[in-house]
Amino acid sequence: MFNRVFQLLLFCFVAGALSAADDPFVGDWKLNPSRSKLTDEMKVESLGANKYRFDFGGGGETILVDGADHAGGFGTTLSVRVEGPKNWKVVRKKDGRMLVTAKWNLSQDNNTLTDDFTFVPQNGAPTNVKYTYKRRGSGSGFAGTWVSTSEAMNSVFVLQIRPYQGDGLSFIYPSEERKNVKFDGKDYPNVGPMEGGPTSSIRRVHDHALEMTDKINGKIAQTEQITLSSDVKTLTITARRPGGSEPTIQVFERQ
Repeated sequence: MFNRVFQLLLFCFVAGALSAADDPFVGDWKLNPSRSKLTDEMKVESLGANKYRFDFGGGGETILVDGADHAGGFGTTLSVRVEGPKNWKVVRKKDGRMLVTAKWNLSQDNNTLTDDFTFVPQNGAPTNVKYTYKRRGSGSGFAGTWVSTSEAMNSVFVLQIRPYQGDGLSFIYPSEERKNVKFDGKDYPNVGPMEGGPTSSIRRVHDHALEMTDKINGKIAQTEQITLSSDVKTLTITARRPGGSEPTIQVFERQ
């Protein structure tokens, strides 16, 4: 992570020095899973009477675990169906269309949770990731805090970075999310299936380094250090959540 004083000094000299048209970050970037560390954390809290509170990083969502669609965050619905003593199926929809399906399986000792996670875009091929979570702290059954640092990416993941309105950048993800940001310190609403809360802002640390701040309902959800290698062929995004135990490190190669 860059020294904070060093960041501030560089920012004074280089912010706004590049136009989006010749920005070295612009291009198509393919994720290299073997060089990445896709950390994830989620919390599941049992409230009794088959009611649970789920927090996947975007705030709590409280529903009944009965297989029915219930109102979730950002205009989506969330359903969880019990398929066995140690098997749950989680589905998220938007306007009746499936966005996410996940099959959860608990180990016999209840301390490992595997998640066969698939995002289904409106256009294009689904993205599948198989996560392995370990329980952190106490908990019973699916309830608890779960941290994953082990995953298998079974789909091609390409991040597109494009110029945005002359003096900004647009980050386009396979999840159909688009972050359109300018280097003016302002928060810009994200565009995509999870509209209605997430925003992003960006600043230039120097020619080969950016810092993006993502917020949900005005509260910081994560910060991302986005850096380019000296030959501008490799892009690394290191994302940290407030209070998170491990950063997510994504390493991309220019296409």
